Amino acid sequence: MRLRLPGRLLLLALALTLLLGGFGAWALYGSNWATVERVSVSGTAVLTEGRVRAAARIPLGAPLLSVDRAAAERRLREALPRIDSVDVVRAWPHGIGVKVTERKPELAMKEDGNFVEVDDEGVRFAVVPKHPKGVPLLVMEVQRSAGLRHFGSERLRREAVSVAGSLPKSVERDTRTVRVRSYDSITLELTEGRTVLWGSGEQRAAKAKSLTALMKAAKDARHFDVSVPSAPAASGS
Repeated sequence: MRLRLPGRLLLLALALTLLLGGFGAWALYGSNWATVERVSVSGTAVLTEGRVRAAARIPLGAPLLSVDRAAAERRLREALPRIDSVDVVRAWPHGIGVKVTERKPELAMKEDGNFVEVDDEGVRFAVVPKHPKGVPLLVMEVQRSAGLRHFGSERLRREAVSVAGSLPKSVERDTRTVRVRSYDSITLELTEGRTVLWGSGEQRAAKAKSLTALMKAAKDARHFDVSVPSAPAASGS
């Protein structure tokens, strides 16, 4: 059996619904109850919180629900290439939270007296005046090579980064320069004048394992060749 409300009661319920809906809309958009009073920033290491807030351009005093989070995230990525990922969230009733993950330099390239930081995906994301501490220098010597015409500088840069990221920790710590002459000729320059002919960026895990064993077996060697990981070689002392 269907329950029917009297006409007046139905009108009263409808009016109450509209009133509550209107009050809710006013509370969220027209009152001071849920407006942006602060923008908090977390996750920064190199970037300053002030710079992130300025790039986000989230107006204080605006209704919290009116903040376009996707647009703010897009503005941040466009204005600050150092940002790898960003998440903009509402923190009721008066806050906006901006959580940032910064790119970290895997290699650095010297250009015009400055240094360009390159992340683990080969992205050039920042120019800094000093060589970042503990970051190997990437030297590209492929300006006129056939490899450059075939693969392109971006692909070769990614190959160099992939090699740097696959090195054993002990080798990574001692690596000063990653030198790229072609797709098949990537060389590592380590401390104490040691070098590693890595070859191409292929078979990285096998080459890392082979290099670790080779360095243990030939501790006094200065030159290591793992371009063919199944037949590594060491020379010099």
